[in-house]
Amino acid sequence: MRAVIRRPVLLVAVLLVLAQLGLRGWVAGHGYFYWDDLILVGRADRYPLWSADLLLYDHDGHFVPLAFATAWVVTRIAPLQWAGPVVTMVLLQLAASVAVLRMLLVLVPRRAGALRWAVLIPLIGYLFCPLTLPAFAWWAASLNALPLQFALAWVIADAVLLVRTGRGRYAISGLLVLIVGLLFFEKAVVVPFVAFAVAVLERYIVGARTVGTAHTDEAEPTGDHADPSAWAAVRDVTRAGAALWAGSALILAGWVAAFLTVADHIAVDTSLAGARRLLHSAISLGIVPTLLGGPWVWARWLPSTPWATPPGWTVVLAWLILAAVVLVTLRLRRRVLAVWVLVAGYVLVVQLPIVLIRGGPNTAAELMQSLRYLADVAVVLAAAIALLLAARPRRPRRPRSESRVVGSRVAAIGLTAAFVVSSVCTTVSFARSWEISPTRTYLTNARAALADRHGAPLLEQEVPWGVLTPMTYPQNLIAQVLGPIAGPGAFGVATPQLRMLTDDGTLVDASVWWNRRILAGPEPGCGYRVDSAEPVALWLDGPMLDHGWTAQINYFANRDGRITVALEHGDVVVAPVQAGVHTVFVHLVGGGEIVRIGSRTPGLDVCIGVGPVGVAAFGR
Repeated sequence: MRAVIRRPVLLVAVLLVLAQLGLRGWVAGHGYFYWDDLILVGRADRYPLWSADLLLYDHDGHFVPLAFATAWVVTRIAPLQWAGPVVTMVLLQLAASVAVLRMLLVLVPRRAGALRWAVLIPLIGYLFCPLTLPAFAWWAASLNALPLQFALAWVIADAVLLVRTGRGRYAISGLLVLIVGLLFFEKAVVVPFVAFAVAVLERYIVGARTVGTAHTDEAEPTGDHADPSAWAAVRDVTRAGAALWAGSALILAGWVAAFLTVADHIAVDTSLAGARRLLHSAISLGIVPTLLGGPWVWARWLPSTPWATPPGWTVVLAWLILAAVVLVTLRLRRRVLAVWVLVAGYVLVVQLPIVLIRGGPNTAAELMQSLRYLADVAVVLAAAIALLLAARPRRPRRPRSESRVVGSRVAAIGLTAAFVVSSVCTTVSFARSWEISPTRTYLTNARAALADRHGAPLLEQEVPWGVLTPMTYPQNLIAQVLGPIAGPGAFGVATPQLRMLTDDGTLVDASVWWNRRILAGPEPGCGYRVDSAEPVALWLDGPMLDHGWTAQINYFANRDGRITVALEHGDVVVAPVQAGVHTVFVHLVGGGEIVRIGSRTPGLDVCIGVGPVGVAAFGR
């Protein structure tokens, strides 16, 4: 703590990180469970922590065991309580922000006080840039994006320090963080490549010493400022960081083997026009406006996430300002063209998987404007700005008057403050759009309904489309979504009382539509008699497609017992019956023209009459 107080730059940096956490915590508090969050929680409730069904699950082509493990811990502590995800998001953001601060302190030299204060510029850019906001606010996305940001920043710093000092602990640290990053998000495969590129650029631009010189302060580049060639920089970084690069290669090889074993291969679906649309949305409507604190305006159609819709004139302005910054830095700083090439190359390369997989005609370009696929670009931009600050001027510095120095500092502070204000406005706009949540209403009412539920179990049904769409089946069934907050026996395949949860989570009585009917049986006064384990065929008045259906079985039984029920082409379920005249509702999956019913209880004699087989529904 004393070290922080003695170093005012570090003290201000810590205060900025705390301010970011406060703002991001406010955003998280206005959010709620969304889409994949419910899938993570549902699977965490159904499987033990070390289950392969949990950790090795292929989630839409993603292999993310540590994300599932984190969801498991949170679900066990506070099932479907939003406070748990909020805490994890804030803690992960803290880790990522600290890692970025560490990276910047490593990249920006201490040789001049004014330059050292300038480290706050890329730090503020990372902390408040809206580019990282959507991936933070969605819990499932944050479990991928924030560990990736942490891994990028941490391994970049480790790579540079390893090259400067030759200390093996940086190789070990970098490899451990790489493993953690990969287990949170497969996109972490880019980490060692970016770290290598930044280390080479740092050597090429700054000309800091490598292993052959005396070890100095690990955060301060020192030594000869001779201009190494690009090839010499690559050679020096390769040799000095060999332990990190070789270890990374082995880790990536093992990880790729595991990924190909676990994850399904996704077919390429793209076109040139589709690729152009996605790249335009990602860069012109996504990344570039955020460099000014945009996009300022968000659009949303439920159940989608908000997407950036910056005004057209702001996009043009942002491009002009970016072009001016590039030209000015190229004119004033030596050897910085490679830095801009790194940024442009990273932006293009990391979008390739999405463009190749989702660049077809069925993908809306707004997908990239959601920004959640672009959050890691913020770390690369921060590293690039640090390298620009560390680069030496093209001409020797001339003494400047005090008024010019003060004017430059005031201008820098003013522009930085304007960026922060702009970013905060965008953040508030996003939070207002994001807080609209049909899931919040549904889960709140469903929790109360399940707590007050007595007696008969609920049959399986899908949650509303605004909570999870049918494309996530069977993850969108209530037993999987609400399992963490439902007591024992809350759900079943048969029930004597048909009730359903409405679209807002209220529990109401329901009925079965007469999509098909069980025809009258052959035995007068009984209908269909079921008195043995051999199933009896109950004919319907027409065929049924393979689907989930509800059969209303109206029966008279001589005693309590159990019966088996199945459609002609479908799985068998077991339903309880009671002595006397009653009705049991059975959830069946399958199709055909026959319902087959048999007895599972010796001495049970059941007569079954006419009844509907169809969709269970509630009145609106």
